[in-house]
Amino acid sequence: MALEKVYFHVDLDAFFASVEQKVHPEWKGKPVIVGGLPGDRRAVVSTASYEARAYGVHSAMPLVTAVKLCPNGIYTRGNMRLYQETSEQVMEIFTRYSPEVLQMSVDEAFLDMTGTERLLGKPVDVAKKLKAEVFEKTGLTVSVGVAGTMYVSKIASGYKKPDGLTFVPHGDEEKFMLSLPLEKLWGAGDKTLSHIRSAGLKTMADIYEKSESLLQVMFGSSMGTFLYEAVRGNKGMIFGEEAKNHSLSSETTCDFDLTDIFAIETVLMELCENVIFRMHRQNCRSRTVVIKIRYGDFTTVSARETSEWSVNTVDDLFERAKRIFEKKYESGRGIRLLGVGLSNVESKEEMTQGSLFDFGEEKKTKVEEAVFKLNDKHSEIIVHKARTLLK
Repeated sequence: MALEKVYFHVDLDAFFASVEQKVHPEWKGKPVIVGGLPGDRRAVVSTASYEARAYGVHSAMPLVTAVKLCPNGIYTRGNMRLYQETSEQVMEIFTRYSPEVLQMSVDEAFLDMTGTERLLGKPVDVAKKLKAEVFEKTGLTVSVGVAGTMYVSKIASGYKKPDGLTFVPHGDEEKFMLSLPLEKLWGAGDKTLSHIRSAGLKTMADIYEKSESLLQVMFGSSMGTFLYEAVRGNKGMIFGEEAKNHSLSSETTCDFDLTDIFAIETVLMELCENVIFRMHRQNCRSRTVVIKIRYGDFTTVSARETSEWSVNTVDDLFERAKRIFEKKYESGRGIRLLGVGLSNVESKEEMTQGSLFDFGEEKKTKVEEAVFKLNDKHSEIIVHKARTLLK
């Protein structure tokens, strides 16, 4: 008899801002906005503390708008290396609870807890222990969703933020979904929700009552199928399947659909930094770059390119990812989710054919690896890529 699936989705609360508040105790309880300083040209918000969110500030918002909404906020360009270090520390804690940790981004992960109850205890008790250990070791809070499907665990983790814990018993996925207001439908932005409401669907139950074929007629094939499955708990949705194929990836769901190219490229750069950091940490390499784009109507596309030589640096990965993106992106369409990854990852110890011409990449790689090692030992030292600072 197959074991009942149990997933944890763990989300670090307002991660970048929370780390800054830890480093600067005097900022605790104040609106902190990470992403740039007032006056920085074309800067965008990376993360806003919950105090700042009360003013309407959210990620990917132009910084100039954030300053208007929250003029007395504390603005900082941030320290990506420190965030990466803290993320690695938290992810290492997760590995003590599950052999299958799927890191989705710098601040969130799924833990497959299936079959661990006899060894670790009841899921809710384990989730409480995990939350306590993260807080004890890092001073940060996490919100945990516990459910039988990955999709519901994702929604549940955001149900009682910050520092939340929501348990959805096996078999209650549909009941849980139908109890939520429509705006809790994860993956649906404001534009999509407006489209749904304009079609006369005001609640989860209104969607649930419609057949899949009717929803497809109303909203198109991709969105119609998504809505039909989402209100039923998305039992078949498995996140990160590509991670099982020797891959490293990072993705982020935006608070609103992105159309500004500069903001899109800024997100791409942050994703590339995350992936390269993990590549250096795991002492591996790859020649295949993958991008993932999910539009506002839930249409999802991906593309990959394999070069003759391995990815070496953040700049190298960014340029490759941007080139693939430009070929695949349908200009003007709002982007809901972006992902960057490396596929067919192998250990650096394995023999590989090098590039005939170096163009200085080997030197850049050595410098970058030295920077990562420096930050391993001294996380208080701030070394960044210019784009992630200035936006």
